[in-house]
Formats: sequence, structure tokens, C-alpha cells
Amino acid sequence: MEQRKLVSSGSPLEPEIGFSRAVRVGPHIAVAGTAPIGPDGKAEHKGNVYAQTKLCLEIAAKAITEAGGHLDQVIRTRLMLTEIDQWREAARAHGEVFSEIRPVCTFVQVSRFIDPDWLVEIEMDCVNSGG
Repeated sequence: MEQRKLVSSGSPLEPEIGFSRAVRVGPHIAVAGTAPIGPDGKAEHKGNVYAQTKLCLEIAAKAITEAGGHLDQVIRTRLMLTEIDQWREAARAHGEVFSEIRPVCTFVQVSRFIDPDWLVEIEMDCVNSGG
């Protein structure tokens, strides 16, 4: 059985819900739905999809690095938005990070998130071919 590595972002929701920010098993790294939560546990950049997306990408990238992966090994991203009409702002932030890497990517609209101030959540999948 391959070793399982759990990565925490320090979110107060992780132990309450029973989840990890990221999990690595072998070369595979999965990053959970990542919301725009600041160090104080509250939503940051209220009303700004672009800034919230940038923060989500930063949090997810940090989790991938802590799991031993790199952003250039991301193979899939999923962006969930409460207002799909704002997808271009989220896409702009995504493109700034992934324009050269070009993982498969999906944008979907959801009815709401746990915190009504969250406008976006991002999931990522990564394959670290280095093992």
C-alpha cells in the first residue's frame, strides 16, 4: 500500500469537517475545494472574483508544494463560481498562473458556498512524476 500524506492549510474547518487541504498517494496529489479564506479564517477580497481566485490559487499551490509537487504538474483544475457571468475574471487569474502549463479546466456555477462572501472555490489534481 502506498504511503498517504495529508497536508493541512490550518483552516479551522479541516478538523471540524474531517478533511485535508491536499492528499498525496504515490505520485497523485488532490487538492480539496479551496476557498478565499485569510489567515484569520474569514473571507478575503469580498466582492472581487479576480482577487479571490488569485488567493485560492496561492493556497492550493502552497498545498501542492507541501505535498511535494509543483504547479507545472497540475493536470486538472475546477473553478466553481456563484456567478458564472464573472468567469472571465476568474479565468484571467487562472491564466496568469497556468497559461504555459495548460491543465484541463472546468468552470461551473454553484448556487452558494458555506460562506456567502466566497465567490469562488478551486480544486486541483496533480501528478508528480518524480514519485
